[in-house]
Amino acid sequence: MQCVTTTSLTEYPLLSRGKVRDIYETGPDSLLIVTTDRISAFDVVMDDPIPHKGVVLNQITLFWMEKFAQLVPNHLLATDVRDFPKPLQAHAGLLEGRSVLVRRAKPLAIECIVRGYITGSGWKDYQKTGSVCGHTLPAGLRESDKLDKPLFTPSTKAELGAHDENISLAQAKRITGEALATQAQDLALAIYSAGRDYAAGRGIIIADTKFEFGTVQQDGTERLILIDEVLTPDSSRFWPMSDYAPGRGQQSFDKQFLRDWLEAIKFDKRPPAPKIPQEIIDQTRAKYLEAYRLLTGRELDV
Repeated sequence: MQCVTTTSLTEYPLLSRGKVRDIYETGPDSLLIVTTDRISAFDVVMDDPIPHKGVVLNQITLFWMEKFAQLVPNHLLATDVRDFPKPLQAHAGLLEGRSVLVRRAKPLAIECIVRGYITGSGWKDYQKTGSVCGHTLPAGLRESDKLDKPLFTPSTKAELGAHDENISLAQAKRITGEALATQAQDLALAIYSAGRDYAAGRGIIIADTKFEFGTVQQDGTERLILIDEVLTPDSSRFWPMSDYAPGRGQQSFDKQFLRDWLEAIKFDKRPPAPKIPQEIIDQTRAKYLEAYRLLTGRELDV
């Protein structure tokens, strides 16, 4: 499989180009999502890709969506290029493994974040206030401690290049409406708990994650479905269970490795992005592939 940093399919209009995904409008009710090998950190897209990262993200998402199909409906229409619209067949080499045809949905206007461990921005908030997004936590927690119960800690959705802001559930309800926010919370907690328990049996701690939900019309009512990526090394913190020890930062299977390198070189978290050394690219790629192998029990053929 080839390394893909950007796409320029002319058969369909490009709807958006995000940090990682290129999205094309294939019809009034369908989209093509292509997961590229771009990588971002601190909301800055790096100039150097991580080869085959997009394939890993797409395949892990498909793995989880199949596993959770009875728990929550999702947006998938086709996952094999041979089942895509005929105009896309000529791009099979580009699209193979990293693309899906999906039902078009209206994305929920909040990020649905679940935290099972105290780390990242949650740890920083806790150190300052003793709480995270309106959740008051017990005193004396250490960095990376497991929380008694997973927390739903939504955030705003910032424009590309800007930072999301943590908000309370009450604020989320004002943005989306009470019914949708409550449903999103319940689904996010249920999916995270099921995924966390499964991953634990494979030697991976899922410390926290971010879900995307969208609404579709069905029988005259809005229905919430799971969209975008699910429990991937980009949307989650994956820690090896064998190395876990609270009271410090953890080794990871995700892009925290890249973030740590950027912090070490004192990157100011603003464009332009620094040149990533080949050894950092290779080690980051290896971590993504290892996450796929451990979760699925299969090697990814790339």
